[in-house]
Amino acid sequence: MDLIQVHDKTFKPYISAGEIAQKVKAIALAIENDYKGKTPLFIAILNGSFMFASDMFKALNMPAEICFIKLASYKGTKSSGQVITSIGLDIDLVDRHIIILEDIIDTGKTMHVFLPQLRNQHPASLKICALLHKPEATQFPVAVDYCGFSIPNKFVVGYGLDYDGLGRNISEIYQLVE
Repeated sequence: MDLIQVHDKTFKPYISAGEIAQKVKAIALAIENDYKGKTPLFIAILNGSFMFASDMFKALNMPAEICFIKLASYKGTKSSGQVITSIGLDIDLVDRHIIILEDIIDTGKTMHVFLPQLRNQHPASLKICALLHKPEATQFPVAVDYCGFSIPNKFVVGYGLDYDGLGRNISEIYQLVE
């Protein structure tokens, strides 16, 4: 893995595709153990979580369902502070075991806004599974039940994460060179 250029910024290798794959398998095993005899519904948050959601779903050896919702709060390399819902949830969540799949928990604003909406639909349980978590950036405390990697408050791209639309298709995660 070498330095890469995305738009006007340079990024260095940070988490390899192999490390990501190992972590996804470990999280899938933990979920399988926690949800024995249940059929959880995974809600993947688009656009960023699509690669993580796909790999996670393939790694699970249990009955499960998946749906997608589009929430956004980023513009460029910074959170806009506004959470926009552009594709809604159209599945009944009453008495369902829900696991939210997120690419990254940064400030926590997106989940802070979204979780009460989900709780109002009375699921049996509600957990968050995030590939990445930036504890230093957290402004709205969110309990991440299944976390792949805790990372410093640095901007990252790849494996579904983008910088103004580009970089999502990179199989590794790269960190901004400052």
